[in-house]
Amino acid sequence: MNTIVVTNRKGGAGKTTVAVNTASQLALGGKRVLLIDLDTQGHCAVGLGISVQRETPTVHDIFVTSDATLRGSIVPTCVTGLFLSPANPFYNHGLGDNTFKLQQALQEENIAADYDFVIIDTPPSMDTLLLNGIMAANYVVVPFIPHHLSFEGARQLIRALFPIMTKEHRTLKILGFIPTQASDRLKLHLKVKGQMGREFGDMRLLPPIHSDIHLAESFSVGKPIQLFAPHSRGAEDFAHLTQELLSRL
Repeated sequence: MNTIVVTNRKGGAGKTTVAVNTASQLALGGKRVLLIDLDTQGHCAVGLGISVQRETPTVHDIFVTSDATLRGSIVPTCVTGLFLSPANPFYNHGLGDNTFKLQQALQEENIAADYDFVIIDTPPSMDTLLLNGIMAANYVVVPFIPHHLSFEGARQLIRALFPIMTKEHRTLKILGFIPTQASDRLKLHLKVKGQMGREFGDMRLLPPIHSDIHLAESFSVGKPIQLFAPHSRGAEDFAHLTQELLSRL
């Protein structure tokens, strides 16, 4: 089972858009995929048309209730083969120092027996929820908008990951950086993508997700881009991105 954490310390970098639509593309390609939403904004459920109430089981239950299970929070989605463990938007971040809880749940509940991929969406802050996602994953992908603040967020994340990857989680690998809301014409976007390539290596840059209003509209109707606008630029970009991710695994 491949477990991919989607993260950037800068908010608004497109993490949830990447997580939802990459997971959907994998499922549409015949893979069984579990999407886990650690970000208490809960936007993965929004993007898949799933309503989360106070009594709805969520992934965050495993952090606060000893008898809660990850499996107990998993629900099917509108995409065949894609399942969601939603976030609790009412959750209070009182995790203490338990950075291995999600990893333990994945292992103890033998999630690998049921899924080919686990995709983990994360909050932008470097807190225990994000560390849970990192410690549970095999691979990291970093979406970034090609401007200075998002670039700095990616740099800060990699600096924070370095001691983890060299001491605590040596099997964790950076799969690549995904330019989001990208333009092939804006000089600033081209400049920042060049900076990312020089900083981390051109081979680390993954195919971009270009600006496409259909991506925002798809969340408003609770469908991934592949179902909402299958012939759009956004759908084409995610098909290309997912193909490249598969080739790197």
